[in-house]
This record gives sequence, structure tokens and C-alpha cells, in this order.
Amino acid sequence: MNTTLLIPIFLPLVAGFVLLFCPNRIRALPKVLTLCISIVAFAVAILIFTQGSLTYAWSVLQIDNLRLDLLLHAKPLGAFILLFAMGFGLLITLYSLKSMAGAKRLNEYYGAILLTIGGSAGILLSNHLLFLLIFWEIVTASLYLLITTGGKNSNFAATKSFAMIGASDAAFLLGISMVWTLSGTFVMSDINLATTSAIPIAAFLLLMTAAITKAGAMPLHTWLPTSGEYASASVMALLPAAIDKLLGIYLLVLVVKGLFSLQSGALSVLLALIGAGTIVVAVMIAMVQHNLKKLLSYHAISQVGYMILGIATMTPVGVAGGVFHMLNHAIYKCCLFLCGGAVEQQAGTAELDKLGGLGKKMSITFTACLIAALSISGIPPLNGFVSKWMVYQGIINMGSSQTSAAAKLWPVWLVAAMFGSALTLASFVKLIHSVFLSRLPSRLKNVKEASWLQTTPMIVLAALCVFFGVFYYIPLKLFIYPALGLDASTTLLGTWNSTLATGLIAVGVLLGLLILAIGQLSKKVRLVPTWTCGEVQPNDQMIIPGTHFYKTVSSMNGLRQLYNWQERGFFDPYNQSGRVGLAVTGLLRWLHSGLLPMYLTWVTFGLVVLLFVLCRIW
Repeated sequence: MNTTLLIPIFLPLVAGFVLLFCPNRIRALPKVLTLCISIVAFAVAILIFTQGSLTYAWSVLQIDNLRLDLLLHAKPLGAFILLFAMGFGLLITLYSLKSMAGAKRLNEYYGAILLTIGGSAGILLSNHLLFLLIFWEIVTASLYLLITTGGKNSNFAATKSFAMIGASDAAFLLGISMVWTLSGTFVMSDINLATTSAIPIAAFLLLMTAAITKAGAMPLHTWLPTSGEYASASVMALLPAAIDKLLGIYLLVLVVKGLFSLQSGALSVLLALIGAGTIVVAVMIAMVQHNLKKLLSYHAISQVGYMILGIATMTPVGVAGGVFHMLNHAIYKCCLFLCGGAVEQQAGTAELDKLGGLGKKMSITFTACLIAALSISGIPPLNGFVSKWMVYQGIINMGSSQTSAAAKLWPVWLVAAMFGSALTLASFVKLIHSVFLSRLPSRLKNVKEASWLQTTPMIVLAALCVFFGVFYYIPLKLFIYPALGLDASTTLLGTWNSTLATGLIAVGVLLGLLILAIGQLSKKVRLVPTWTCGEVQPNDQMIIPGTHFYKTVSSMNGLRQLYNWQERGFFDPYNQSGRVGLAVTGLLRWLHSGLLPMYLTWVTFGLVVLLFVLCRIW
């Protein structure tokens, strides 16, 4: 037994619980304590990853055949995700030292961050389903607490998130109960159920529901954009952008490749359909968003589709691509949310039509955001391109090597994945133009770059986007292949020489800059104020907002009504369940009218039903 596994779990959990009850007037303690513990957790995560397979066992409770044992096991998949989860926790803590400086509920905020770090470590190291569920619930509660610190309307967003994820957690509990009934154990390493009958399939679907809800896939995604609109950027960067994706996809990989043996063709089609649908629908919604954080939230949903689609291929390159995309997405999406948070803090708004021209004012934020935006769009030689390229190859390989129903539809999945990448690039052209490249509004002329505490995490994440793209074989051989039990010599179907491509791209950029410089030297450009009909126009009147780039898309026949229904919440399970609940409540109020004839009618009706059922009178 190795007690090292206890440190990244219980040290943050205990400290976070204590911070929740500290007086708010103590403002320095939560910052220092959270920073120190996040550093320790990250250092221990490095130690766990480098030491290989570690185990810990402690018997907590036993009632007949029901055993509740704290079983921890640092498997390659959990250990590598733990390393990055703890790293994200450290970066967000560093960012928060400045971004949350004026917040009132610092103790709750930093306490919830520590609970998130500890709960995530518990999920990734647990080898017992019940303890995994306990730690899963801790992270869910932490998400609720973190969202409530966002300010106006954040309580509604927190309640919606808690309700939707809580409902999926109920499915998680029911699925675990079915797994225990079928296998007779909660020990995850001892479970492998074939999906050949109704109960294993039902258990698989329940656990899959918990995983995709946590990751934010459609149709159980609507908690994420609501949170993105009202929660602080640091909260979105930590949980929905990074850790929630890591945990959700981690559980999905465990379900597909560990707890169950996927032998049903219908389940493969379902996974692929969820992945492809999530890619296309979410990015279509993202294109027409006017709020920076809400746009990023829908892209966070869309990218989950690539991860699920890669796993659905059930090919080595596809699954490796899906897991690699999980890691890459956590990196560039965390960077994008941190950039968006810095812009919102410095400019005072996250509305795209009120921003513009911040490229020179916030050059570091602009550079980091541009790198992350190109990465999420799948532009080579960045990391997002490599993982998407692997998913594409997995889809093609599935079509050529398998005969299932999902494999026969491989052209559909491939078109959806590639079409989603094109729309993602289009969306981020709008974002970069609206925030950084358009004309600077007069009210933003005094905007300055964010603090180094905020720009440092952005620089680190942007650098990882470049490094994991150019030298993609390093994370594949160091993290992805060992985590999935694949041979390091696993070959990809195509050829991609990233270093040569990077060199050629660099040469092309330098030639472009040279041509631009020569053009500026060869002739003089006369600068005059912009005018219309002989009158000089005010600066703000000449701003072309990027929010109208794709306005025509939402006005197209066939799409206009769908966009309208989406905005009105017709496709939101939270809203629809609320409407059903109100309808049931209204029916019960009508029945409980207080009038004696109504009660006598229902008593008579009930007696007639009993006579038919019990006495078989018909």
C-alpha cells in the first residue's frame, strides 16, 4: 500500500472544507493556502505518474456481501489525467489571485477550488465504484458553489447545472446498482460485462448518460452555456472547459473499454450519432452567439463530439485521437476562457458588439487567444489539428475494418467532423475580429493588458498548444498510448511531418511579412479621416461589428425556426422538464378542488378500477 495516493485527495478536501467556514474578512489565508496546496497536489501528481502503478486499500464497512473499501489504484489512464487536472488547478489558482481580487466570497471560491481538486483526484484514482460516485458528487457540489460566486443571475445558472448534473448522477447511481447486481462487486478492475442483454445495455446507457452530461454533450448540454454566461471565466476554465471534460471522457472510456464489452451495434451507432450531432449542432449555435463566454461554451460542447466520435470508432487510432483531443481541448479551451475573462475584466463587458481593437492594447492576451483559436479550429501545426486528424483516420479505419452499422455510416461521421472544423474556424474568425482586430471603441482607449498573474497561465497553455502540435509524438508516446494500453509503435494511417510543415509555415509567414514591409517602403500611404457625404464620422459610428458576420445563417429558410426554438428553450431538457412539472402540478391542483362531488367521483372511479383489477370483473 502506498499512502502517497491519499495526499492529492484528502489534503485539498480537508483544507477546502475548512475554508468554506472561515470568515470572509480573512482574505489572505484562502489565497495562500489554495496556492500552496495546489502546488503540492501537482507535485504529488508528477510523483504518482512517474512511479507507475501504485495501490492503496482500506476496509471501511462490510455488511454481508456489501463491502465499502477505499481502493485506490494509479492506473496509466487515471495517472496521466490526474497530472493535467492538478496542473489546471494550479494555473487557475494563479489566475484567480488577480481576477478574483475584489470578490466578496473568497473563502467559498477557494474552498470550492480545493474541493474540486481533491474530488477530481479521488475520481481518477478510485478503483471502487461507490467511492468514485462519492468523489463525483463532491465535484458536482463544488461546481454549484463556484458558479454561485459569479454574481448576478449566477444562482439560476448554478441551480440549473446542479439539477441537470444531479439528475445524471442519479442515473449514475442506478447504473452502478445494476452493475453490482450483475457482477457481484464494486471493484472496477474486476468488472467486464458484455452488452448482450437488456440489463447490461440499460446499465451501460445509464453510466454513459452520466459521462456525457458531465462532459457537456448533446442533448444534456444546456447547463454549460447558461453557466458560461453568468459564471466567472476562471470557473468556466477550471471545470466545464478542463476538468469536467477530463472526468466525463475518463468515465466514458472506462465504461466503453473497461466496465463493459461493447458488443451491440446499436450502441456504437448511438455513440457515433451523439458525437456527430454534438459537433454540428453546437457549432451552428455558436456561430450566431453575441456573448464571448457563451460562444466559447457552445464550442466547448461541440468539441466533445470529436472525443465521443473517436471513442465510438473502437479503433486504436480513433480512441487514441479521442483521448488526445480530450487533453488538447482542455488546454486550448482553458486558455480561451482565461483570455475571455481577461478581456471582460479589462473592458468591462463580454458582449462582442461592444468590443474591438484590443489587439494592440492586450497583445499577450491576443496572441494567446489567436493560438488557441487556431488550435481549436484544427489548423496545423497546432495540437487541435493532430487529434482531429487522428479522429478522421479512426473514422476511415472503422469503415474499412468493421462491418457494424456504425461502420457503414462512416462517410456521415467524417463529413460531420470535417464540416464542424470548418464552422469552428468561421466562428473564431468572427471572435478574433470582434474582440481584437476591428476598430477600437472610444470608451476602450484606456484599456491595458491584464496582470502577469493572468497572462502567465495563458502563455503556458498557448505554448502547450504549439508544443503538443509540433512534437505531437511526445504526448502520444508519453501519455496517450500507455494510458490506453497501445503499443508505442502504433502507426497512423497517413503521413504528417509536423517539423517540416512547421518550418514551411514559418517560411511562408516570414515571406509574407517581407512582402508587406517592401510594400510599405515602396510607396507612401496617405491617412485621412473616414467621411461620408463630406462629413467626418465619429469613431464609434464606423465600427463594423463581427456579430453580423453570419447573421444570414439564422435567417435562412429551415434554420430560422430551429434557431428560434433553440433560443426559446424548446430543446432544453431542463426547461421542458419544468413545463411537464408545472402541467402535472396544475392537474393536481385541478383535481384537489375542495369540492365534494369531485372527490366522490374519484373515489367511485377508484373502486371501479379495484373491482376490475382485484375481482376480475369484466
